Amino acid sequence: MPRDIVTLACDECKQRNYVTTRNRRTQQDRYERKKYCRFCRKHTLHKENR
Repeated sequence: MPRDIVTLACDECKQRNYVTTRNRRTQQDRYERKKYCRFCRKHTLHKENR
């Protein structure tokens, strides 16, 4: 199965906020998105946590 389940953690407070999937074949590097963190109450960078 080429899709992996990944957890996204806030870069500032390190809380794990989102769970999503990614295609391993098309995205070899770590998944990064700017999303809303309910703990920081602002949009922050969220990185893939393995």
